[in-house]
Order: sequence, then structure tokens, then C-alpha cells
Amino acid sequence: MNIIEKILAKHTNQTVVVPNEIIDVFIDTRAARDFGGANVVKNLLDNGLKVADASKTIFTFDCNPGGSDQKYAANQHFCRQYARENDIKIYDVDSGIGTHNAIDLGLAWPGSTFVSTDSHANIMGAIGSFGQGMGDQDIAAAWAKGAVWFKVPESVKINITGKRPSNISGKDIVLNLLSIFGANKLLGYSVEMYGEEVDKFTLDERITISSMATEMGAIIIIFTPTNQIIELFEKKTNKKLEIISPDTDAKYVQEFNIDISTFVQMVARPGHPHDDTDIKSVIGTKIDSAFIGSCTNGRIDDLRIAANILKGNKIAPGLVLKVVPATNEIWDQALEEGLIKIFKDCGAMVANAGCAGCAAGQIGQNGPGEVTISTGNRNFEGKQGKGFVYLASPSVVAASAIAGFITTPDNLPLQPSFFEKLGIMKPSVAQKSENIQKPTVVEGKVWFIEKDDIDTDMIFHNRYLAITDIKEMGQYTFDNLKGYEDFAKKVNSGDIVITAKNFGAGSSRQQAVDCFSALGVACIIAESYGAIYERNAINAALPILTYLPEKLKEAEVKNGDTIRIDFLNGELQNLTTGKKTTINKFYDAQFEIYKNGGLLN
Repeated sequence: MNIIEKILAKHTNQTVVVPNEIIDVFIDTRAARDFGGANVVKNLLDNGLKVADASKTIFTFDCNPGGSDQKYAANQHFCRQYARENDIKIYDVDSGIGTHNAIDLGLAWPGSTFVSTDSHANIMGAIGSFGQGMGDQDIAAAWAKGAVWFKVPESVKINITGKRPSNISGKDIVLNLLSIFGANKLLGYSVEMYGEEVDKFTLDERITISSMATEMGAIIIIFTPTNQIIELFEKKTNKKLEIISPDTDAKYVQEFNIDISTFVQMVARPGHPHDDTDIKSVIGTKIDSAFIGSCTNGRIDDLRIAANILKGNKIAPGLVLKVVPATNEIWDQALEEGLIKIFKDCGAMVANAGCAGCAAGQIGQNGPGEVTISTGNRNFEGKQGKGFVYLASPSVVAASAIAGFITTPDNLPLQPSFFEKLGIMKPSVAQKSENIQKPTVVEGKVWFIEKDDIDTDMIFHNRYLAITDIKEMGQYTFDNLKGYEDFAKKVNSGDIVITAKNFGAGSSRQQAVDCFSALGVACIIAESYGAIYERNAINAALPILTYLPEKLKEAEVKNGDTIRIDFLNGELQNLTTGKKTTINKFYDAQFEIYKNGGLLN
């Protein structure tokens, strides 16, 4: 048998397994992330299943450690509650990437089996372990039964010949392999790598290469562990481990001989990790941002390489560099070695450990048209935002961040690149009518919301603050105000909102005003307003007025009544009951802004 067959056989009730055989594989460590973890729990609860062995079961929160996305925050809290009830260990938001913690903390070891809701769980091939990313139902089954069914894959052998050039990193090696095999020539295979140079690959380099097996379509890229790796994991696990190597008569469906001396520094062009090119073809390409991290290149060796280039330099003017170590242990080590200071001194942002930019996680995404160079493993359209992402090694990303364009460490310019003024940010002046006719008397149905201190988060929650198009804002009005979550669906254009004290307290967000304009709300009447909210409403030409409680009572206004408001005379008439009263009218400056259609008109 070959390596993967030996590992799988040891985790079944069989002594021999063969390709394409369906077997039940016992799983040593079963993980779920914040991405997918809540669905794993839901599958267990919906099917009345319990966790078979909590000691072999873990959560890892690494996609969005900050919980800045409300859905991730909800999923994390849901998983934490389940973990408390079932004594499950959580590697929480302070821990970093789950697969890397599994390696560094000895949760996986040479010869072990590991599954996760992470498609890069096959990174375990770096230590001679079987790792697989699986869907929610598979992971739920592993949690409940301790085992999952698996089809034994066919295996491919890659022999690396020649001498490795000095400037070729682990990332360059895997990008060169991607340029040879593409995204599907190794589809469904387990890949084993051998050669004199392979034996010299560091653990961090093996991790980089194994991490991108997924991008090559392979089940796993698996290495025979070195004696040093075996000794390292014996210390981590207190287990006696043996090197698992293939039998002399092991079967492979294909065998490739590849000369590493022909490898060049490469980048993957935006859109596909396998769209690789010699870096010489893209040197000089202007970039807006750079990212160092991910499960592919967030190791301590990667950070040392980047820091060595960045030390004593500054990132190019106007460029953004984000650095995210893979785990908290690596973060601490980088701090102790002074690497974090180097990153900060050069102008980089250093975030807490996690997947970060590669998963559009805690450091955010790139924007439309933004060009990013990244050490991540994927650059699919939309994966890291709406910009364009080149993939490269840590040394290339660091050098490019200094230069302001794609380059190599041995080709740094004397002066960084500056952004040209391209004239793309031109004013967009809306067509306006010669005579703006704004009504000074309005009639509408009343929404009477008798609550004090309705703040801007209740009116327009901060999870929607990225919205800049007023037409899109109305649908979220009051969706965080208890009892009025469906306001936007029920309100009609021309309706009037009456509320109590301090309406619009809190933040300065203009959306909390504009959302009413988007819905066609005719005006808002309150006993008082938050100071910033009042200015925002007046400046946006949203009619707002105030009243004295005793005067409003005279009109006997109830929810659902129809009323008429005269802005200039301060009159309120309840058309349902015929009752009248007075309210505070527009003051002169307010009316000037209102009749002009807003402050900027």
C-alpha cells in the first residue's frame, strides 16, 4: 500500500484497503468552524444525535474572529452554547486558524485522521496525516458516530529532481505545480511527493504546498514525515510515532518527474489560482493593497521573510498592507522576535490571528477595482471582495508593498510608486428642476410610536452602514426596533411618524434619516430629537417638527388616524376626529433648506 492507503487502513477494521473501495474511517479529531459550525449543530439537533466523544471534538473560530458580521456572531454564540452543554473544546476568536492549531497543538499527528468544515483540512498532508474538508452533514456524522464513509482515492507520485533555485519559496513551488497540473489534472487523487529537495522542505513550506492541494483539485498532497517532524510530534502528543512510508510495491496510477531547477518565481493572475505566470510578465503592475497571511502563508517563517524585507522601509504612499499571523502562538512568537514592531513601523496593519483576507474575514475585503497582492490560496472573483487579487509569496508581497507595484526583493526601486491622478472621481451633478416645489402642507396616516430614546441603531442598524444608495435604505427602517421590524413592509408613501423624546439618539449616521425619505414618509413629529439627528434631517430636507405633549393631546391623535400638518403655520388637524392643535413650526433656516431640497442644493 501507499501512504494514504496505510493511514486509512489503520483507521478501519481492515488490514488492507484498495483504491475506489468504500470504507468507514475512524476520525481522530473532528472539527467544525464558525463557518458551517452552526449547521453541524443544527444537523445533530434536528436528527436527535449526540456527540460520540467530546474529547475528540472541537470548534475553531477562524473565518471571522471579530464577529464583525452579525451572522457570524450569531453562529459563534450558538456554537458556544452547544459547546458548554456538551463539554466541547472551543479554539475561540483568540486562537487563529483551526487547521494550524491542530498541527501546532498536536491535535493531529503523523498517521492520524482529521476532518473539518474547512476545505483546506488536507493541509495535514504536510505532517503525513490524512485531513479532509467536509460538508455539514459529514461533520455531524463524524461527531455523532466517530467515523465517516470514504472512498479510497487513487494515488499519484511526483518525483522532484534537480536543485532548487535559491529564490524559489514554498509558494513558488506550489504555483509552479499549479501551472503544470492546473485545477483538474490531479482531480480526486492523493498526491505523494518525493526527492532530495523535498526532504529539505521545512514544515512551514510543506504546509504551504499541502494547503493548496485543494486549488489543484487533489484530495491531498501528502509528505513522508522526516525524523525531525516525528520527534516534534512525539513531544507534542506524548505518543510513540512511526514514519509511514509506502511499500516498495505500492501502486500509483501515474508518476511524474519534475525538475525543480526550472521553477521560477510566479504569481497567479486574478480570478484563478492556476492562472500562473512568471513574475517577470507582471512586474510593474500597480497595486492598491497587499496581504500577508492565510493558512498558506501565515507561518512564522513567512513572517520572518516578510519582516526581513520590510525592516527599515515604509510601504508605498497610499497603499494598505495587512498582516495576519496564522495562530496566536505564531503571533506571540512574532511579537517576541520583534517582527510585529517591524510591520507596524513600516505602516502595516497587524490583526489578530485568523484566516483574514483570504476568507474576507476580520480585516475586511477589497473594494471594486482595487488591486491586491496576497499570499492567500485563492483569488476567485468575489472571494476577497470585489477587486482583483494576485497570489504570490511573502517575499514578493512584502517587496511589492514597498514599491507600490508588483516586484521582487532584488528589484526594489529607489523611490516608491505614487498613484497618478486619473481624473476618474468626477462630480456627478443631478439634473434639478428650475423651480423646486416642496409641499408645506401634508396629509397622511399616523404611525404613533410612543417610545422615548429611539436611537439610530434601532432606526437603521449599523450592519447596513455600507449602503450608500438611498433607494436601498428604506427596506431596513426600524428593523431593529422591537415591535416595528416589519415597518418598512407596511408603511405607505405619505405616512407620518409621531414619536416621543430624543428621537434619533446615538450615532451620526445619515442613513437613519435617508431611510424615511426612501420610503416616502411625509414628515416626523417628535417631542425632541437627538442633536445630530435633528441637523441631519433638516439638511436632508426631511420635514421634522416638535410638539408640546399637552398640545398634542388636544388633537386626540391615535395610531392609524389621518392628520394634516402645516409646516409654516405649525398647525396639526386630526382629520379622523376633527380635532386641531398647534405644534412648533419650521424656523426660517429650516424652511430655506427645505424649499431648496437640502443643504447642498
